[in-house]
Amino acid sequence: MAPVKVESPKQTATNLVDLIRREIEDLKVSPDIQSVGIITEVGDGIARIYGLSQAQYSEMIEFPTGGEPLYGIALNLEEDSIGAIILGDDSKLKAGQKARLTGKIMEVPVGPELVGRVVDPLGRPLDGKGPIKTKKTSPIEKIAPGVIARQSVTQALQTGIKAVDSMIPIGLGQRELIIGDRQTGKTAIAIDTIINQAKQDSKVVCIYVAVGQKVAKIAKLVDRLEKEGALKQSIIVVTSAADSATLQYIAPYAGCAMGEYFRDSGKHALIVYDDLSRHAWAYRQVSLLLRRPPGREAYPGDVFYLHSRLLERAAKLSDALGGGSLTALPIIETQAGDVSAYIPTNVISITDGQIYLETDLFYQGIRPALNVGLSVSRVGGAAQIKSMKKVAGKLRLELAQYRELAAFAQFSTDLDAQTKSQIERGKRLTEVLKQPQYEPMPVGMQVAILYCVTQGLFDTVTVDEVKQFEQTLIDHLEKKYPKLLAELIKEGDVPETTFDKIVTAARDVLPQPKSSEVNSSEVAKEEGKGSDGAKEEK
Repeated sequence: MAPVKVESPKQTATNLVDLIRREIEDLKVSPDIQSVGIITEVGDGIARIYGLSQAQYSEMIEFPTGGEPLYGIALNLEEDSIGAIILGDDSKLKAGQKARLTGKIMEVPVGPELVGRVVDPLGRPLDGKGPIKTKKTSPIEKIAPGVIARQSVTQALQTGIKAVDSMIPIGLGQRELIIGDRQTGKTAIAIDTIINQAKQDSKVVCIYVAVGQKVAKIAKLVDRLEKEGALKQSIIVVTSAADSATLQYIAPYAGCAMGEYFRDSGKHALIVYDDLSRHAWAYRQVSLLLRRPPGREAYPGDVFYLHSRLLERAAKLSDALGGGSLTALPIIETQAGDVSAYIPTNVISITDGQIYLETDLFYQGIRPALNVGLSVSRVGGAAQIKSMKKVAGKLRLELAQYRELAAFAQFSTDLDAQTKSQIERGKRLTEVLKQPQYEPMPVGMQVAILYCVTQGLFDTVTVDEVKQFEQTLIDHLEKKYPKLLAELIKEGDVPETTFDKIVTAARDVLPQPKSSEVNSSEVAKEEGKGSDGAKEEK
């Protein structure tokens, strides 16, 4: 048997050292450098962190909690500390805990997988329909498209509301403010617009952002959209009144990022911010907690930038970039009709027009309670279809004259026949423009009805019977003249013969004027001509 060779302790030590040396030489390690700070204060959704001098504005900060980490966003960058808003339950954090930078800015899930779902601003589902598996994320803060990347508004976005589509038209890529006191029907206009997109099969993806709304109101709204078949092409982003101010602050930006995905894909999207008054309140609360100096109405100095950077992201992109669009309908709640307050004037100056709703009109039963004098659409007129433009020009003028004459008639009983005739037609016009909620009307039908009113075909109907005869006319046109309605919505000029056919169709169902009525109307016209002639002679 061969003798066993035993190594001396010295040789064993040498071999071990060589082995360790080889292992060290072969080891490839990259240093894991982290910027770590210490929480000095926490509460009310705000954390003040000592250190983190490399932090960038809006950078995500991770707060390890032992379980699932909490995240925050750096908003205040000071010399030796930062102020951050916490996205979640701040009761899990306490002073002395660590916080580290992530090197990322906040992103939310985007894509077609979100359509038909109810989510929070972080993209987490709230509807109990299971997890949402999206393939892409997008930063909530993005620079708005530049001048070269945009094109003029040329395509109409039909709301289905007669008063809006005729007198305050909205185009794809426009930003149209809906403003008014509480309980005047602001949300109703936005919801009817969403429902109309589904009913007209417009392929416009709708995003509804609820900022600090009641949970019961949101649940009712979601249920209604589902009932009307509009939820299948909508995304609902929800923050309730019980959610923290930080979540309410980021909600519109998160919703905008979701809408931008469709805009950048060459599709069309509509986003409703309900409402930006509460958004400004949430930002004011966050800013005061971060000890930023207050300005007018205690808002911070950058409150204009808060809304301008959000609303400028709504645009119609150039054909080179796909021709997609994002249309914004921000909502602002006024206090006692004061449109000259800080936030209303800011948003009016940012947007391309406003739909102003009045409490007095609402309680008079005129719904939508649209004030035609204060409402305007600065760019939507270019997108309006030719047939509606022809009808709407006369409509707005007649309504303005009626309002003026009605105010004058309160102080005078001795009115000439022409004035009485204008007031009577104005009453019928106002009645026709009334529209129940959740009943948007196709634009071809709107043109037909409004043309009949402006041509005086409803003059033979009493004011109380206007809605009844309007419905009769709608049923008659749908049943016997579907091709005629299709002709009205074609691009380009609509021939006069088409409008003549509408008049013929209307006379089938509307009562004809008696000979005495015809004579009196002719006398009124002659009187009008005579007074005009007298003015010219003078």
